[in-house]
Amino acid sequence: MNQISNISFKGKRVLIRVDFNVPLDKNYNITDESRIVASLPTINSVLHQGGAAIIMSHLGRPKNGYEKKYSLQHLVSRLSVLLKKDVDFCSSCINDEALNKSRKIKNGGVLLLENLRFHPEEKKGDPVFAKKLSNLGDFYINDAFGTAHRNHASTAVIANYFHNNKCFGHLLSLEIKNLELSLENPKRPLTAIMGGAKITGKIDVIRSLFKKVDYLIIGGGMAYTFIKALGGETGSSLCDNEKIDLAKELIDLAKKNNVSLVLPSDSVNANEFKNDAKIITSNIFCVPSGFMGLDIGPNSISAFTKIISNSKTIIWNGPMGVFEMRNFQKGTEKIAKSIALATKKGAYSLVGGGDSVAAIKHFDLNKCFSYVSTGGGAMLEYLEGRKLPGISAIES
Repeated sequence: MNQISNISFKGKRVLIRVDFNVPLDKNYNITDESRIVASLPTINSVLHQGGAAIIMSHLGRPKNGYEKKYSLQHLVSRLSVLLKKDVDFCSSCINDEALNKSRKIKNGGVLLLENLRFHPEEKKGDPVFAKKLSNLGDFYINDAFGTAHRNHASTAVIANYFHNNKCFGHLLSLEIKNLELSLENPKRPLTAIMGGAKITGKIDVIRSLFKKVDYLIIGGGMAYTFIKALGGETGSSLCDNEKIDLAKELIDLAKKNNVSLVLPSDSVNANEFKNDAKIITSNIFCVPSGFMGLDIGPNSISAFTKIISNSKTIIWNGPMGVFEMRNFQKGTEKIAKSIALATKKGAYSLVGGGDSVAAIKHFDLNKCFSYVSTGGGAMLEYLEGRKLPGISAIES
């Protein structure tokens, strides 16, 4: 398989799939440019060697073709500043304009194509659409880990048209390297921390982790499904009632695999879903009627922190509570800080998932971990052991 560091891009038109799915405010200003910054090493590798970069991405979830708020044109000026050169923009990704601009682009030039998802064929993995995209370049680089788990036209199908003229970008290579580092012969104890709202979507990941980890800590809204499965009273807390039997099964599976499944022991509860609601702390098995758990309590923080401090490898996906509200952020903040401290003392830490990444940025801790993944769903599916289409397409 081609490695980006061993390829000469001089004179080549290089089609680069990036993940520019960045948040914009009401005036279309970028509020978090970290995904764009993460793509710069790959783009600059092409440019510095005398190649031309033709960049494609999706943004948001447009439903019926063009929507102004999802146009990649909003990113042109900032990308130009970051690359320190003018970036040309094309109002489509497959029309005659795109083909003409791609043919006329000069070495060292940059062309940003319009949002791929303005075309339904992108998500359908349509081979005709993928072929049209492939006509824009001589070489294909996938550097979009955030969409590597999708069998979309620009992330998987397009690679079929480049044969040996394809490779991973620097970011995607780094993502794979760090995921393998945390799973293949990790330093032990290995602790995984899973949080977030619901157990749905993380079931298969949990099953897979039972074969690899020493400790699995459960926090966030999904913890209450496990508590209810064990006979606890969870009040009006978020609880996936349809998954209670499954939670029981996972509890038994942890025992069979000699994994310590660690649940919260106490809960910070509110009578309303708002920061200034009435707040009480209770045993998590005894959340009062009319109250909902919105964060883990001090005893849980203490127990989780002790495990984390003794761990040598730590994987974290999902917050411990509603960290966006000041009165319910302590659990997530303390766990983030304890992982950061363990990292400082020599542990390897991998953090991923949109909410987890947002949390560590909120607490200004994003530089305190071994690696922060740019992909949430892709990271989970990789941890689950699945072959990601965007990765397999390059490796084949």
